[in-house]
Amino acid sequence: MSDFFALSEEHQAIREAVRALAEAKIAPHAADVDEQARFPQEAADALLAADFHAPHVPEQYGGAGADALATVLVIEEVARVDVSASLIPAVNKLGSLPVQIGGSEELKAKYLGALARGDGGFSYCLSEPDAGSDAAAQKTRAVRDGDAYVLNGVKRWITNAGESEYYTVLAMTDPEKRSKGISAFVVEKSDPGVSFGGKEKKLGIKGSPTREVYLDDVRIPADRLIGEEGKGFAYAMQTLDHTRVTIAAQAVGVAQGALDYALGYVQERKQFGKPISDNQGIQFMLADMGMKVEAARQITYAAAGRSERGDKDLTFFGAAAKAFASDVAMQVTTDAVQLLGGYGFTSDYPVERMMRDAKITQIYEGTNQVQRIVMARQLLAGVQSKL
Repeated sequence: MSDFFALSEEHQAIREAVRALAEAKIAPHAADVDEQARFPQEAADALLAADFHAPHVPEQYGGAGADALATVLVIEEVARVDVSASLIPAVNKLGSLPVQIGGSEELKAKYLGALARGDGGFSYCLSEPDAGSDAAAQKTRAVRDGDAYVLNGVKRWITNAGESEYYTVLAMTDPEKRSKGISAFVVEKSDPGVSFGGKEKKLGIKGSPTREVYLDDVRIPADRLIGEEGKGFAYAMQTLDHTRVTIAAQAVGVAQGALDYALGYVQERKQFGKPISDNQGIQFMLADMGMKVEAARQITYAAAGRSERGDKDLTFFGAAAKAFASDVAMQVTTDAVQLLGGYGFTSDYPVERMMRDAKITQIYEGTNQVQRIVMARQLLAGVQSKL
């Protein structure tokens, strides 16, 4: 990432390619995906065909080898037209990154290769009914049995559950050690004993199924352990440092999409014989929206640079980008609804969907209250860049 805050020609080309694909192949289906609460298959097919479905997978495993900023650009541009669809590349990174961080070469070749080929998506199973913000309070158990592990438990709020073929599952291998007794495993959808709850009925991101994952005596080979026993929670937290940047990218994308639509609308809508964009009150709203979106974009790209380099202040920047950008997304999409007046409140126009979709970015991968705890701890520990 340039020191001059400019996208390279390659990154600019990626943005243009994804924007063209999103507008041609994803945007036309976004309203129907939301209304029917169905998986955005058209988006999934288009992203896979263009190799944007999991751009982060390194080239050595058959992936596109996109850096963190390029992955952010893919997610931002898809979220600009449909947040549900943007969860395909985002969750594929979230689910597979623990394998990339801690897995053996054999595990990486097998599962990152399968993801890159399009054999199936990759979900992330951390949360449980009693382990949300307190993610260390895992009750799912994994017990060693010869050359296998047997898993039992329930995972909740699992994005794209049922659609994904592969799942990174966090489970307790030594309950006495609390977070240091948690290990990570790859579970496959087809493993006997794996089943799914019904789809949650959600406010937004209706095209991305959210379900419980049930593990009932699921026996998996011991070589599906990611890295070492007891390191699972560390891999999970490292993963979130990187993937919170992708949630920030979703937030920037949906905010930009809402701003773009509002800008077009206020120049066409006439009241008192002139476009409402001539009104200074409207202009002030637009100025604030544009300013906040650009600030959110810059902190997101700055965080992506730190993700790529593995800088020591990534934890602060990942949390800051996620919290700031998602707060901006909620405000900007709400303002876009306001600018459209009564029309903004109807599903005939996309901004009400954008407002509903934006809300989840303040909640998942750690609520914004948790992000502020993370940031404060980093500040108090002196781990922040001194620009």
